[in-house]
Amino acid sequence: MAAPDHGAERGRDPAPGPGPEQRPGPIIGVLALGGILAAVMQTLVVPLIGDLPRIFNTSASNASWVVTATLLSAAVTTPIAGRLGDLHGKRRMLLVSTVPLTAGSVVAAVATELPTMIAGRGLQGMGMGVVPLGISALRDLLPPERLGTAIALISASLGIGGALGLPFASAIAEYGSWRTLFWVTAGLSLLVAVLIKLIVPAAEPPHRTGRRFDHVGAVGLGAALVALLLAVSKGADWGWGSAATLGLSAAAVLVLLLWGWWELRHHEPMVDLRATARPQVLLTNAASIVVGFAMYASALIVPQLMQLPEETGYGLGRSMMEMGLLMAPAGLMMMLVAPVGGRLTTTSGPKVTLFLGGVVIAAGYGLSLFLMDAAWTLVLAMCVVNGGVGLAYGAMPALIMSAVPQSRTAAANSFNTLMRSIGTSVSAAVVGAVMSQMTVTTGGFTLPTEDAFRTGMLIGCGVAVVAALITLTIPYRKPDEHPAATPLTQTSPSTSPSTSPSASSGPSASSGPSPSSSPTSPVSQEKSTS
Repeated sequence: MAAPDHGAERGRDPAPGPGPEQRPGPIIGVLALGGILAAVMQTLVVPLIGDLPRIFNTSASNASWVVTATLLSAAVTTPIAGRLGDLHGKRRMLLVSTVPLTAGSVVAAVATELPTMIAGRGLQGMGMGVVPLGISALRDLLPPERLGTAIALISASLGIGGALGLPFASAIAEYGSWRTLFWVTAGLSLLVAVLIKLIVPAAEPPHRTGRRFDHVGAVGLGAALVALLLAVSKGADWGWGSAATLGLSAAAVLVLLLWGWWELRHHEPMVDLRATARPQVLLTNAASIVVGFAMYASALIVPQLMQLPEETGYGLGRSMMEMGLLMAPAGLMMMLVAPVGGRLTTTSGPKVTLFLGGVVIAAGYGLSLFLMDAAWTLVLAMCVVNGGVGLAYGAMPALIMSAVPQSRTAAANSFNTLMRSIGTSVSAAVVGAVMSQMTVTTGGFTLPTEDAFRTGMLIGCGVAVVAALITLTIPYRKPDEHPAATPLTQTSPSTSPSTSPSASSGPSASSGPSPSSSPTSPVSQEKSTS
């Protein structure tokens, strides 16, 4: 008879680890390719934004829905994909996520009207869960000594995708048909699906029996996010004081309150708010919002500055293609620092890596204030910024996963990804407001002033400092600092799964976080059962 899983009895999920024939390298490579694909999808239409009104014979405001649709669908479906990954297997949900990526690319490629293009971009956004699902799968498939570096590499794939996607999309848009962009991404999505099927092994979700999906929680979270992100992303067009913006903002707050009430009373919530409220998770998510803000600010400011005409006295006069190629090294920097960040996380802990990332981002923005006169010097400053982003992005999933049960890994990582998305949305609104308020008229065109770009850089620097300060408050301890657990053989015979109902459901039980969720839980629980 097989021995009982005492780890499950104590609320700790079994760690399957890699099988004897599994090689970590190919697994990491395939999951990183999925992350690159997701990042390419995000930057795919950037070179087309100016041409979309002409292509579809519409206004610039209507054409912006091509970007907004992806943002909204990704925000709504990423937490759902993460939770389903915990329930039904991360590999299965990775494969499912490639379906809308492929279908959306095909729909966009054949689009002849704007609504069809928006629908295709919305489908593409539904596949963005591949990144948090891939990071969460690493915990199931890799040995602990490879986990830190692997997480950093998968996180850095976002930078690689951005670095490759922008010049690729710019070249296609400038010298070929825009439809080619979407046919290529459709092929890449199919390739990723095949590689996941062939290379990434399946790991049975822990504690799968008897667990159910929270449909009401999914709908409530989705509705709140749509209202919130619409208000943030469209507030500048509609007016921040307009009835639509204020009404959506009020609706978002009301729905979030009702959603939180439901989640706290549900036995298997969509998002485990009690686990999310633990200081390590809560503060890491807060830092994620701020880091997402800082990261996206540079992506909004620098391309505009590079493409402004030199006649302004501060613009660098580069074409879209030149700008994309110049920005490539900054994106690749994330990949270069990933192994360094992974080793630092392994030796010193993810808190140190996240703090260092915030400091480096702030330093990069500070340098940019003095390096805006030439394209190559500005790229140098952006390499520093993206190096810090690479450190931070690799550390945040490690902090999250060390604080939640393995049965909640994908949901927790997806929620963390959502926090970063909210940060980027707020960044777009703030930087957009700065650029639209601080303007000058040149040659009949209204353009942002040099002070507007400097103000944006200063905001990015200040926000990065805030991220570093938040990190200092995260109560993280390295695993070897935790007290050793009492040997299992000393457990009282009376201990059984039935004596600890929260063990099977983790921290989502209605009674709230129990001592079994902490690193020292085996000791405390055995004392209580002896």
